[in-house]
Amino acid sequence: MLTKLVLPRQNLANAYVESFAKAKLLGGHQVFHHVTVLKEESVEGLHIKPDGVYVDCTMGGAGHSSLIASKLGPNGLLIALDQDDVALANAQTVLAPYLDRVKIVKSNFRELEKVLQNEPRALRDGLPQVDGILFDLGVSSPQLDDGDRGFSYNHDAELDMRMDRSTELTAKTIVNEWPADQIARILFEYGEEKFSRRIAGVIVEARTKQTIETTGELVELIKEGIPAAARRTGGHPAKRSFQALRIAVNDELGAFEEALEQSLRCLAPQGRVAVITFHSLEDRICKQFFVKNVEKCTCPSDLPYCVCKKTGVVKLVTRKPISPSEHELEVNQRARSAKLRIAEKL
Repeated sequence: MLTKLVLPRQNLANAYVESFAKAKLLGGHQVFHHVTVLKEESVEGLHIKPDGVYVDCTMGGAGHSSLIASKLGPNGLLIALDQDDVALANAQTVLAPYLDRVKIVKSNFRELEKVLQNEPRALRDGLPQVDGILFDLGVSSPQLDDGDRGFSYNHDAELDMRMDRSTELTAKTIVNEWPADQIARILFEYGEEKFSRRIAGVIVEARTKQTIETTGELVELIKEGIPAAARRTGGHPAKRSFQALRIAVNDELGAFEEALEQSLRCLAPQGRVAVITFHSLEDRICKQFFVKNVEKCTCPSDLPYCVCKKTGVVKLVTRKPISPSEHELEVNQRARSAKLRIAEKL
């Protein structure tokens, strides 16, 4: 069973300062500055073997990737995936000391199996068989803080929200072209926004007068759709709607479900999958997926031993999710909703 790692206060603070992905100049701009969440706990949970093959499905600031790579020997391999060009460029610097044992790939993690099929070192008997897979879901701090990306309700920018800017669907398309019932559905299902219909109605009415171009315009429309009393509680009134639009633009939940299914096929026996989620929708998908694949006996309770012979695919390494320590939250408040679940393939 994984034990939760607790670092002394000063050591933890130093570790997090060191775990910042150092800003790299690209076209004259600082492009990445990110604190990795549950870094030690998730990598410890993968139980790294020096000669193993591992996949970081969400490289981001490369904090997890750099720690995994540091634990690998010359015969080990880390395959690090990301679809964000800024993250990919930053990783060349952050992972420079380990590029002899790291392969950086531009890909959505829903292509996990395909990526591994193209890497001979990840294959055994012609099939992907790796020793560990990590998912760190959500949006990296640089994406939230970069006003040009359109992820943040605190920065006025063009409505975009694409993780991969080569894809076509944007938040601008959704709010200006989708019917009201579809906008309301994604706000309710992906953002758990109880005023979803009112907000969708306001958006559709506004766009008949002029195109909704920016995040600032959208924030004002969302506020208009929420009663004044409700706006005074529960954080920023646009938080849930922006989350919902980001998930819809990037099909985050669909990609995650596909990748989880692939992860079990791609793990070798005793290989582990570690998942860090940041909101209830992601965590529910992960929890239900693990439970579905855990070994379950259906024999009557009065039988002295199992006769059904029903076996599962995984065992839980953590029966309850691991949350960030109080010390980590002091350093990074954005980690407050994070949950880590780990399972091992039988």
